[in-house]
Amino acid sequence: MDQEALHRRTREKGVNRFVLFVVRVVFTTFFWIYLRMQRIGREHIPAEGPVILASNHRSFFDPFVIGTMTRRPVYYVAKKELFGYSRVLSWLLNALGAFPVERGAGDQETIETAKIILERGEIVLMFPEGTRTRPGSLGKPRRGVGRLALETGAPVVPIAIIGTEDIRNGWRFRPRKVRLRAGPALHYPKVEGASPALAGAVTDRIWPMVMLQWEWLGGTPPIRRAAIIGAGSAGTGLAVLLARAGFEVELGCHTREQADQLAATRTNDASLPGVELPDSIGVARAAELELATHDLICLAVPARSLPAVTGAHGDTIPRRAGVLILSKGLVPPLGTLPSAFVAERCAARAVAVLGGPADAAEVLEHGASVALASVDRGFRRDLADTLSTAGLDVSTTSDVTGVELAGAAKNVAVLAAAVASIAGPNVAGAAAGKVFAEVDALAQAQGGRAETFAGLAGTGDLVATVVSPHSRDRRAGELLAHGVPAAEIDNALGHAVEAVDSAPLLASAARHAHVETPALNSLAALIEGRIEPEQWTATVTEPPRPTRNSNVRAA
Repeated sequence: MDQEALHRRTREKGVNRFVLFVVRVVFTTFFWIYLRMQRIGREHIPAEGPVILASNHRSFFDPFVIGTMTRRPVYYVAKKELFGYSRVLSWLLNALGAFPVERGAGDQETIETAKIILERGEIVLMFPEGTRTRPGSLGKPRRGVGRLALETGAPVVPIAIIGTEDIRNGWRFRPRKVRLRAGPALHYPKVEGASPALAGAVTDRIWPMVMLQWEWLGGTPPIRRAAIIGAGSAGTGLAVLLARAGFEVELGCHTREQADQLAATRTNDASLPGVELPDSIGVARAAELELATHDLICLAVPARSLPAVTGAHGDTIPRRAGVLILSKGLVPPLGTLPSAFVAERCAARAVAVLGGPADAAEVLEHGASVALASVDRGFRRDLADTLSTAGLDVSTTSDVTGVELAGAAKNVAVLAAAVASIAGPNVAGAAAGKVFAEVDALAQAQGGRAETFAGLAGTGDLVATVVSPHSRDRRAGELLAHGVPAAEIDNALGHAVEAVDSAPLLASAARHAHVETPALNSLAALIEGRIEPEQWTATVTEPPRPTRNSNVRAA
C-alpha cells in the first residue's frame, strides 16, 4: 500500500475500531501486568473534540502505551520506512491510526492528514523530537507541532513517558516499569498560514511543558547550570563560552583573593588577559559553591590537584549531575586516569573528559573542534549538545582511556621535542614521534583505540600545541634543555605544566603494563634529574638494543 493510499484511508475511513479494540485490550493488559504501567493526569485529555498530544519519544512502543491514556482513538505519525516491511504490517499500523511521514523533510501531506483528523474532532499524537531519543535528557523539538496547533486551534496536551526505552532487547521484552504523565492542556489562537518563526515560538512554549512532566517522572534534566572549579585559562574560557550561550555559570576560584579580584575587575589577567567575564557569571571561592544545585560540574584543574579537589568537593556533587574533566595528565602518585580517579570519589551520574586542540584564547576568538569522551551515552549526548550550543564542533566517543592518554601523550611529546631541539630538528622530531608512539602503545594495551590517537585528541592536539606561541610544554622543555630543574619550572613559568608531572607517571604505568617505552623512560630520567639533557638527546636516535622478553613495543 503506497503512502498516498495510506493517507487517503486515514482521512476517509479512520481507524478500524474492532482491530483497535482488540489490540488495545491485549496491550493494556500486557502493559499493566508486565510493565507495571502507571498513568498520571488522564483527566487532562478532553473526552471530546480535537486534541494534539505532544510527547517525548523513547521507543517503538510509545504510541501504543500513550494510546492507553484515553479511550478515544489516537492517530499518530510514523516514519514511512515502517510501512515498507510488509503489506500486512502496513495495513495493521494504518488500521491502528498510524500514517506515514518522511522525516527530515517538510511533509505537507502529513500535515494535511493531521488537520483533517483534528477537523473531525479526533486526537493526533505528535513526537516533536522527530525521532526516538533514548539516552539522556530530551532532544530538541521541531516546529511541526507548533504549526499544527496554530493552524487548527486544537488544544495541546503535553505528555511525558519514561521507561519504554529499556523494554526491548533484540527480540526479548524486559519487565521495566513504564510511567506516563499528562499536563494541563495548552491553548493557542488559530492562525492561517502560520510563519516558521511563529510556529517555532509556539513549539518553544509547548516543549518546556513536556519537559516539566518528564522531570516530574524523574527523567534526566537538560544541562542548565554549570559550576566550574578552577579559574585558570581553561576554566575561565569555558565559563565565558557557556555564559555567552545562555547557561547559568558559577566560576570557583582557589583563593578568596582571586575570587574578589575577578568579581571586581571581571577579567582574569593572570590566565586569560583581554577577555571580559559576562555579568551572568557568578564568581566565588570554590569552597563556597553550592554544587547540589548544578547539572554540570567541570573540574578545570591540573591532574595533580584532583586529589585535593575531590577531597573537598566529592561528597557535595549531586547524583543527578555529570562531571567534565579538563585535566590532561595522570593523577599522582599511582598514575591513575583522571576519569577513574574522580568516578571513584563522587556520586555523579557520569564522568566525561575533553580532548583536542582547545587553547582558551583561541577557542573564544575562533572556536575549536574537540573530542568528548564518556562511557555514558546519555551524558555524552547531553554534554555534546551543550558544548555545541556554546559554539564548539564536538566529536564524541566512548574511548575515555584513549582521549585521556592522547592528551597526556601530546604534552610529553611536545616537552620531549623541546628538550631535544638543542640537537637539531631531526632529533626533536624523532623524540616527539617516539614518545607519542610509546604512549599510544600503552593506551592500546589498556583498551584505547588507535583511531583516537590519530584524531583530534591525539595528532590534532599535538600539532596545535607545537605551533602555538603560548605552549607551556614547549617552554618547559626549553627550560629543561638549559638545565633548569623540573621542580623549578612551575615557578619559572607561573603555571602548572602537566607534561613534567606526566612523563614519570606514564613511564611507570608502561612498566606495569609491560610496554616497552625507552624514549619515555629516558625523558622521565631527565625530569627526575638522573641524566643530563645531552644524555637524553643522545639516546633519542641511538639504535635499539635487542631484548629477550619484550612484550609490546611502540612502532
